[in-house]
Amino acid sequence: MKKMLIVSVAAVLLGAGAKIGTMAAQDTSTAAATPEKKPNSKKVAEGEVEAKRLLLLMDRDQSGKVSHQEFMNFMEAEFERLDINKDSELDVKELTQARFTPHVGTHR
Repeated sequence: MKKMLIVSVAAVLLGAGAKIGTMAAQDTSTAAATPEKKPNSKKVAEGEVEAKRLLLLMDRDQSGKVSHQEFMNFMEAEFERLDINKDSELDVKELTQARFTPHVGTHR
């Protein structure tokens, strides 16, 4: 279950990164076609801000990068936080009722 959660979250993070890259590429092509309109630039900027926040939460040694161990520690702590009934499994109720609020300093 733990590996499945980590793989799922990693897939979401990678998908978000890919989406940011796609939006950036679309933004560039849109800007070239119509320089006065940049419909995706706000979304790209928001994605970058969220990625930086996530990096700050995970990067315990403040190296500017997230190591495998930092990522695993972060995910384990998040799993424990989400597992409200402490049965070592996340169900739909726990995931849908979870509040995803930034907890600056929680994982440091």
